[in-house]
Amino acid sequence: MPNSHLFDADIIVVGGGILGASTAMQLKMTYPKLSIVLLEKESKIAQHQTGRNSGVIHAGVYYEPGSLKAEFCRQGAFDMMKFCNQNKIKYQNCGKLIVATNEDELAGLNKLKSRCDDNDIKHQWLDAEQLSIKEPAISGLAALKIETSSIVDYQQVTQTMIDNFVEWGGQYWLDCEIKQIQETEQNIELSTKQGRFKTKYLVCCAGLASDRLAKLAGLDPKCQIIPFKGEYYQLPEKHNQLVKHLIYPVPDAKLPFLGIHLTRMIDGSVTVGPNAVLSFKREGYGNVNFSWQDTSQMLKFAGFWKLLWRYLSAGATELKNSWVKSAYLKQVQKYCPSIVLSDLKPYPAGVRAQAVSEDGKLIHDFIFTSSKRSVHVINAPSPAATSSLPIGRHIIEQLKTLTEQQEDIDLVS
Repeated sequence: MPNSHLFDADIIVVGGGILGASTAMQLKMTYPKLSIVLLEKESKIAQHQTGRNSGVIHAGVYYEPGSLKAEFCRQGAFDMMKFCNQNKIKYQNCGKLIVATNEDELAGLNKLKSRCDDNDIKHQWLDAEQLSIKEPAISGLAALKIETSSIVDYQQVTQTMIDNFVEWGGQYWLDCEIKQIQETEQNIELSTKQGRFKTKYLVCCAGLASDRLAKLAGLDPKCQIIPFKGEYYQLPEKHNQLVKHLIYPVPDAKLPFLGIHLTRMIDGSVTVGPNAVLSFKREGYGNVNFSWQDTSQMLKFAGFWKLLWRYLSAGATELKNSWVKSAYLKQVQKYCPSIVLSDLKPYPAGVRAQAVSEDGKLIHDFIFTSSKRSVHVINAPSPAATSSLPIGRHIIEQLKTLTEQQEDIDLVS
């Protein structure tokens, strides 16, 4: 498409991950007469966080009661399994064990049990003997068994959402990176690598670029995305039956990361990870990653330095575990002592888009912001994939509010 061409749409959704796909699909399903277009900057769908995670359908154990995470995750898990059933996507309800290996973790496990009660999550307390019976390879003082945790391939889920969207009349463009966003009283115009697009309303589900697109749209998100690399390993095939459940440690309640865990993947393999190490490149998946743009933006952000000081010790530990494979292994051997260094085989890494506030705090909950004609997902860490269907509905409700104010598209009837 030549750069002078102007393509019109009622609504444009930016981002070909699971949140963008969910939103676009549900918009087209609910409002079939509207012209809806999805734009993705990569040459394929689901190339970043959606395609580089543990593939877990979370039950909602960890999240503050009343938070969007708690609400969306619990509903999202139900919706995701229903969606998979309707579209013949394979998933497995293997359950999760959160394992305490010392007294401090035991106290944290009790708090998670209370959180399960508060969030109405079905669970079972296992003592050391019961844990050993359930999982002979796992050692711990106690464990919390979460019945409803499952596994799925989120790339397949996202592609199915896109296929549905197209079947119902939606369009999507690949290799379509956003360069400029200009909003007027009547519309929004986007300049992209593929040309110019004009739309009445814009939805941005841009993940690692969410703060940048919000700023391009003239908004101040009051936070910045700081990338944290999650490094994984895969166990050899002989260990595919090592565990029957997902095996998680008790996480640090101050951090929005769940710790290095054993994950049964939908293909039958078992992965180890991820850690959470500060990255100097937002899309840095290799062994050595650096971007001048990403690093300079991070260093100029006052919240980064406050974050660094606040979590200096935890950050140093994560860095050590990243550089020293034996230190990484020790995190796993706390609860699975039979795994040895030679068992840790290479596996693709991921990068989390973690929003950090101006005062240096890790933002735990989902964050949305809007202009008169746009809705932006600013922070959507885990369990965003699990929550993708209710998040899409939430975005549509926000769009309804905007259209009622502008009165140029009817999203009510």
